[in-house]
Order: sequence, then structure tokens, then C-alpha cells
Amino acid sequence: MTRRALPIGIQTFREIREGDYYYVDKTGFALRLIAEGKSYFLSRPRRFGKSLFLDTLAELFEGNAALFKGLEAERGWDWSRRFPVIRLSFADGVLRDRRELDQRIAELLADNEARLGVRGAHKSLAGRFHGLISAVHAHFGERVVVLVDEYDKPILDNISDPQTARQMRDGLRNLYSVIKDSDAHIRFAFLTGVSRFSKVSLFSGLNNLRDITVDARYSALCGYTEADLDQVFAPELEGLDREQIRAWYNGYNWLGEAVYNPFDVLLLFDAREFRPWWFETGTPTFLVDVLTERGYFAPDLAGVRASEALLSAFDVDHLAPEALLWQTGYLTFTGSRQIGARREYSLGYPNLEVESALNDALLKGLMGDATQAERAVSRLYDVLVAADAEALRQHIASLFAAIPHQWHDGNPIARYEGFYASVFYSHLAALGLDLATEDASSHGRLDLRLRFDGRLWLFEFKVVELAPEGAALRQIKEKGYADKYGAEGLPMHLIGIEFSRNERTLVGFEVETVMP
Repeated sequence: MTRRALPIGIQTFREIREGDYYYVDKTGFALRLIAEGKSYFLSRPRRFGKSLFLDTLAELFEGNAALFKGLEAERGWDWSRRFPVIRLSFADGVLRDRRELDQRIAELLADNEARLGVRGAHKSLAGRFHGLISAVHAHFGERVVVLVDEYDKPILDNISDPQTARQMRDGLRNLYSVIKDSDAHIRFAFLTGVSRFSKVSLFSGLNNLRDITVDARYSALCGYTEADLDQVFAPELEGLDREQIRAWYNGYNWLGEAVYNPFDVLLLFDAREFRPWWFETGTPTFLVDVLTERGYFAPDLAGVRASEALLSAFDVDHLAPEALLWQTGYLTFTGSRQIGARREYSLGYPNLEVESALNDALLKGLMGDATQAERAVSRLYDVLVAADAEALRQHIASLFAAIPHQWHDGNPIARYEGFYASVFYSHLAALGLDLATEDASSHGRLDLRLRFDGRLWLFEFKVVELAPEGAALRQIKEKGYADKYGAEGLPMHLIGIEFSRNERTLVGFEVETVMP
């Protein structure tokens, strides 16, 4: 196969097709959506190809057949008809108040009026949008296609300021309500964004909007599948460890086929280097703040359970950490089950990139000192390579001693019992090692298991104010947690770690080594 140019950062379908870039054919999804419905909503994390898919829909409806040569849509679309397309995108810039939002909406409407050659008489934004849709229908003699990209960005950009976020939400609700009222003039509507705001909060009245965010048939609508990598990008795979690519960047799932983050994959092929490319483009400062302020137990991130109602209830006044983590792409579906009338989802890290990078950011938030956290992670790796238990004890003691007392006093999470276990877990997880939390055996659940460099480390945590001295190691032994791993034939370090929430430090560290 011939090597092509990598479409890094390109969200324009025409540019990709005319510029001989690699392209993963998503037009089959477009044909199915158009055939089966009329108004859709899709939520996906940032940089997942939502804008490119919208642009593909626009070119399809506008009848630009030459761009679809060799693609599934070439033979599955009626090229004799062309539909006018209204496009609204909030991807560019940051809007800081309702005035700026209204100004931006007015600019978007003006751009569409100029491009489509129509002009309405209405002055209000909702009236002007409705007038635009009906005028375009009358002018072209075909019903209108409405495409909205990053529909929620003005809200998310202000999510740490609830009052402004509410104003943005109300302004956007005023705009989107027009889509329902203009139904007779609309052939097709598609809205995309990162978050999945409840219909009540943002799409009140727009009850015909079909949410395909969690639909197995459209799980791979954005992103690259295993087959895409092996077929479309085959020339780029040479010299790269296929299993390592999978571990780093695959695993995003919406109850169907798992996909790779396309941004990560393209930058990997360009730089030939494994790095958290996607994560580095937007450190989730607000997310880390929410997790630390609410005392979220970091080890729970590896295995979250949440109901469909919880994941769908996202709003300015109700920011459930589980919904926030899932919608922003830091957790993904690992399974689901029906419990009576309730649908429950299990969530976990999609891949190594997210697990390592998110815990690195969380560790810095938990410790209150990014520089100290960075140095500590580097030292921890050397300690584990040396397999020196005493050095590990000293390292953990110094880790907590480095946390400023004023940070303890000013941050509520430091008062939670799981604070110390959260810091140590995120400390290990930031290294991207083979780590398991709440590792189950027939005897119970071990707090933390680390497999590294031909050794197993089994950790149990206790708070001395809640358990007698020596209880951590005693539990590992009495419950027989090590029995599960005996067949692996690896040296095992059984480690009981005890903290004092009153003294805010490590007060107990017991080790027993079991040789094969």
C-alpha cells in the first residue's frame, strides 16, 4: 500500500479527499442515519472526529459526488438532489458571557444568510434563526439540513462559574428550541458536542431528537477501529509494536465496537513516539478540582458503576463526577447489566494513556505541589526497580511529609480517610504500570496489586484510628490474598501500610516477602 499524508488536525472532508490524505470511510454511518431518522444528537470526547463527520454530512447533502469516489456513499446516495445546509459551530474561541454568546450566534446566522443568499426580517435571535430556516426552504425548494458542532462549548468553557454557565445554557436553549419549531422545513438535523446535557435542561421541547451517544450500532462512528488501523494505516505500522499501540490508545467504547483515539494515532504515526498526545492538549484542571474537592476515592476510578439516569443527568447544577469523567473521555464503558428496571453500566479507564496521565494530574492535585509530585514519581520507579522494601517505606514517608500543612488545612479531601490511599494509588498509576485495585479472590478483596519487573507487590491500607496496629499485613495473610498468585512463580512482597489521619502521615509499614 502507498503511504499518504497524515490528516493531523484537518476537519475538512474536502481537503482530506482532494489532498490525498488517509481517510477512514465513515459514510456508511451517514447513509444509515439519514435512512433511519431525521434529528440526532451525538456526544463524544474532544478531538474524536465529530467535526469531520459533520463536514462529511454537509458535503453529502450538498451533492458533491466527486469527493465520495470509492467510498460507500458513492453508490448509496441519490446525487440528483441537493439540499441546502445551515451550519453552526461554537468550536472557535471562548465566550465569557451571554452578551458574547448572543453576538456569536448573530455572526453565525449572518454567515449562513450570506452564504445561502437569503435575509430575514426578524431581529430576535430565535426569530432570525427560524426565519433563516423557512426562507432557505422557500428559496431552494428543498428542506434544510441543520448541523451544529460543539453545541455545548459555551457552557463547558464556563462550567466553573455556575451563574455564567446557566446564562449560556439559557441562551443556547433559546436557539436550539427553534429546531423543533421548524420541523416542517427541516430534512435532517445533527448536533454534536462533548457533554450530554439532559433534554430537560437544554433541549426542552426537542423531544424528537434521537440521542445515539450510547448505541452499539454507532459506537465506531467516531474514532478508528482495529480493522481501520490494519487496513487503512497499514503502511504506518512498520517499526511500531502493534500490541503497544493497542494498550496506549485503544479501548474507547459505547457498548459496541471499541475504537482508537484518532488524534493519538495520527500523532504516533507522525512522531513514532508513544506519548499522551490527546491528554496533553487539554489538562482537565476543572475535573481534577471536582474530584479533589468532593473527596473522590482515586482507586475507585478503575472500576466505576453508574446508572443510566446518573450518566444522563449532567447539568450545570448537577455535575456527578462519574458523568463528567465518562463524557469527557477519561472513563469508558466496560460493560452493562439490567437490574430489574434499572440499567447499570461499569466504567473504567479506556487505555494506558488516560490511566497514567489522569492519575498524574490527580496526584498533583492531591499533593498540592506539582513539582514535588513530578519528582516523587521518578523516585518511585527507581525504588521499584531496586525492589528495596525499606527504600519504599522511606519514599512513602517522604511523599506525605512533602505535602504542605497549609494545603491540608485548606482542602477538604485531606480530611477523608481514603486520602492517603488515593495519593499512593495515583502515585503508582501515574507510572502506567500493571496495577489492579480491589483485586478479588475467593477470600476477599485486596486493596492494590502491582505486577512489575518480575515481582508482585500486594498492598493493604488501614487508618490506625479505625483499625488495630498491624491489621493491614495481618489481613493479607489471614485472608490468603497471596494464594491467588502462587502459580505465577514470582517473588511476592506483602505490604501492610497504615496511616494516621490525625498525624497526617505514615505510621506503620510492614513487609513480608514470599519467594517462589
